[in-house]
Amino acid sequence: MANSLLCGLGGAILAISAVAAQAQSTSENRVASERAWSVFVDNDPTECWVVSVPTETVNTRGGRQVAVNRSEIQMFVSYRPASNVAGEVSFTGGYPFAENSTVQLAIGDSSFDLFTTGENAWAATTADDRSIATAMKRGTEAVITGRSSRGTTTRDTFSLFGFTAALEEAESRCTN
Repeated sequence: MANSLLCGLGGAILAISAVAAQAQSTSENRVASERAWSVFVDNDPTECWVVSVPTETVNTRGGRQVAVNRSEIQMFVSYRPASNVAGEVSFTGGYPFAENSTVQLAIGDSSFDLFTTGENAWAATTADDRSIATAMKRGTEAVITGRSSRGTTTRDTFSLFGFTAALEEAESRCTN
């Protein structure tokens, strides 16, 4: 049990590093743009990802809309062949999430819980990643609802137009 917990924490730390690196990407790494989604590639080590920013963001506290400062808000699907990562779904909310909270992702009639660490959220399993990607291919928008460490509820809406083409581009560039 302790070993699996340590492995899980180690994987989360690597994933946090990957999300941070992706968030700092420049247009130099962008190889394609498909409507609301962009495709990025890094070659050392080989890594590919698709990313989008929200089309709408609503922040509420106590049932009332509030203005808050958030850093970049982005949704990713990543491929890291050297780490056997294929289609990992992640989200960075631009603020620290409430401790031990989950983020809810809704796509059409499907909903998913993502676990949080700091400012980032991920699906719990690779099977969840696949289910989310399938729902994203079929959907028109993804809505992510989270809660900050200060108690603010955030609701970020992402367009899924261009997602399938962008994902196929990233996958083709990062498949062994």
